[in-house]
Amino acid sequence: MLKLIRLILGSIIAFIDILTRGPKLKRSPEQQNSVIAELKSLSLYQFKLCPFCIKVRRAMHKLNLPIETKDAKNDPKARELLLSEGGKIKVPCLRIDENGEVKWLYQSSEINRYLSGRFCKAC
Repeated sequence: MLKLIRLILGSIIAFIDILTRGPKLKRSPEQQNSVIAELKSLSLYQFKLCPFCIKVRRAMHKLNLPIETKDAKNDPKARELLLSEGGKIKVPCLRIDENGEVKWLYQSSEINRYLSGRFCKAC
């Protein structure tokens, strides 16, 4: 019963998100290409209908950040990597690979703060 409620509520939240997203941040083509190059070091582990994951994907949309997403619910490899390297199966989780060091950032608010701070200096 709880799974059904989560499915229904998650679907409603996802639908509302799509309807109310708003425009993406505009950058020059050169700036956007630079951002895209930086994004290669990031990936978001998520569940499609998780409200907190939707919150992060919404921020990614507004900041125009096409970060690779991994479905930790339906992709066994992504789920195993999240558990073995991240330490727990909890989403959303942003994997940050910089200078050969990997960090796993949990909590939607912290992820959004990190993304805004790194990619939106003037926002």
